[in-house]
Amino acid sequence: MIQQQELEQRFHSPEGELIERKRNANDLDAIRETISAFANDLANRDRPGVIFIGLENDGTCANLPITDRLLSTLAGLRTDGKLTPFPVIRVDQTTIDGCTVAFIAVAPTDNPPIKVDNIAYVRVGPTTRRATPPEEQVLVEKRRWGNLTFDAHPVPGATIADLDTRRIEVEYMPALVSPDALAANDRTVQQRLLALRLLRPDNTPTTTAILIGGTPDQFFPGAYVQAVRVAGTDLTTDVIDNREFRGPLPDQLRQLDDYITVNVRRGLTVGDGTHQGKSDYPTEALRQLVRNAVMHRTYEGTNAPVRITWYSDRVEISSPGGPFGQVTAENFGLPGITDYRNPTLAAILKDLGFVERFGVGIALARKTLEANGNPPPQFTVLANYVHVLVRGAQ
Repeated sequence: MIQQQELEQRFHSPEGELIERKRNANDLDAIRETISAFANDLANRDRPGVIFIGLENDGTCANLPITDRLLSTLAGLRTDGKLTPFPVIRVDQTTIDGCTVAFIAVAPTDNPPIKVDNIAYVRVGPTTRRATPPEEQVLVEKRRWGNLTFDAHPVPGATIADLDTRRIEVEYMPALVSPDALAANDRTVQQRLLALRLLRPDNTPTTTAILIGGTPDQFFPGAYVQAVRVAGTDLTTDVIDNREFRGPLPDQLRQLDDYITVNVRRGLTVGDGTHQGKSDYPTEALRQLVRNAVMHRTYEGTNAPVRITWYSDRVEISSPGGPFGQVTAENFGLPGITDYRNPTLAAILKDLGFVERFGVGIALARKTLEANGNPPPQFTVLANYVHVLVRGAQ
């Protein structure tokens, strides 16, 4: 992203459109805002911006200890849920003229605006400030549509009439747009949807728009969840329940929450004169795994749904699409190893409350399973699907 020679040149240069200095990382929100501004690249420099951590404003060394914990904290800013969609950053340390600093190199995004808590920031000279509505419109018009992920692509044959725009305005907008921007917003519905990455400039809905505000399986036949519960330990036993969850993904996820809650069995254990309810599965673990399956699956080139098979002794969840990006079969599920096939969709589901924090779903599932007395989840990761098996509490 940035070579050492250019890094050294920036180190010796005054703050400007592509350079920011911080004596420490105490104000993470300010660092996020600068990441947003560099990624949005309002001035069209088409070069990475650099934030130096451990430099005073005048360029002298702050002698800040550069620890692994600091670098981990800075790297985590990309996926902690405040910056959406995910920017491309590089976090590292370097020593220049005897001063060791941490740095964050931020690549210009193909999919602006990058926002912090639904607010876009831009760089004007050496300052970071909130984008004005006209500036945000400029950022929207900068999108390089051909380079975007599948969830930001237009859906052939779809029109704005295929979206429930009223629902998007009333139910989704308050969660996706900052309150003051919403109150001052005098743009048309089309302009608002374009700003949210739900429309292309020609008013064609994107994949994410159809998935969250349209009829997904009309355009993506596999965009639903199939759930089967059987009486025994294999599919030849009697079927207790067989259903499909269709419609916009927020509706599917809410219905799946209810489905999990209803199907979890709560027993009664007696010990030391006390009575304590115990579930065969922690609902939070199944909820996290199912949400991951819906959010990270591929919606491109497949008619397969997400499948949940609930046996008498285990629950199995399979999701179309294998690992993506930096996630491989070997490092799947390891702490800190995350990537997003559907970043625009993931950002909206996070804003709608279905994701508490990016990158922790599997870790939370493991933790709650262990606390409930269940074995750890078993993952099978292949090129075209991911399968997870969760056994009942022991």
